[in-house]
Amino acid sequence: MTQTLSPTVPDTEQRLAMHRMMLEIRFFEEVWTRLFNAGKTGPGHSSIGMEAIAAAFGVQLRPGDSTYATYRGHAHTLARGVPMKGTMAELLGRGTGINGGKGGSMHLTSVEHGMMGSYAIIGAHLPIAAGTALAAKYLGKDDVTVCFFGDGTTNIGAFHEALNLAAIWDLPVVYVCENNHYMEYTPISEVTAVPRPAADRASAYGLEPIVVDGNDADAMYDVAQAAIAKARSGGGPSLIEALTYRHLGHASSDPGKYRPEDEVASWIQRDPIPAYRQRLLDAGVAEEALEAMAQESRAMAEEAATFAVDSPVPDVRNLDKNVWADGGSSWRR
Repeated sequence: MTQTLSPTVPDTEQRLAMHRMMLEIRFFEEVWTRLFNAGKTGPGHSSIGMEAIAAAFGVQLRPGDSTYATYRGHAHTLARGVPMKGTMAELLGRGTGINGGKGGSMHLTSVEHGMMGSYAIIGAHLPIAAGTALAAKYLGKDDVTVCFFGDGTTNIGAFHEALNLAAIWDLPVVYVCENNHYMEYTPISEVTAVPRPAADRASAYGLEPIVVDGNDADAMYDVAQAAIAKARSGGGPSLIEALTYRHLGHASSDPGKYRPEDEVASWIQRDPIPAYRQRLLDAGVAEEALEAMAQESRAMAEEAATFAVDSPVPDVRNLDKNVWADGGSSWRR
């Protein structure tokens, strides 16, 4: 793997914060999946198995920074501190959701937390992220934009357009490819001319090829810290390819049977959460503390589920609200 940025090991406080964040994301996704199987919510896209990527950035981004994600954006929403109850209610289409039940799983947005949206159209958010970064540079701010996308996005024109603009304008943006090896139901290797769909194209835009184990929270923390610092100090953009794997199918209605059983089993053995728990134990963290953290995180997810199920559906009178930025729906000429 190419990982040439200087290594940085997070301190114990940051490590515990990452572990808690990964646990909260995992239990949230598991509870939401259970609600889907019980017919309580519509389908969506889980990132179970990919939590270390969101957590490593989440613990380091600060107010004023912007995050963009794909439709697989539950983890990134929670990682920016968006309340779990409001997020779960949004997934269930409830009026108490963070977007009033209008966004659902694929369009989670909370500007106040720096979560600038999950995008259903593949690659659509990459140029928008460049725009946010351009605004920060134009206004003389040191805010950083981080844009997450899947491996399939690297074969979309918007990927190349956004990277080119970010490079020539020296924008404070970090592009992160969450390479889970499957472009929906198709292995990315079958439709891409290079082994590393993001990193192998970095040099075309004058960027360093950065490949990292996306299931290793410490390694993710290292490259995230370096890329964020580079962007914040005026050093320009970075492109990171994080190798990971989703444990479940493409969406909650997909059993994922197109993947070889031994491949799935191998990646589950590399689950980032138990691996990181063991690393914390080896570093001297008390097992009782980690168990308490897990119980607290699970309880939060269960409370969020109860809150969402018990919440009312949106009032029909809100249908025409917030269609435009002015809060209304009237067409402006």
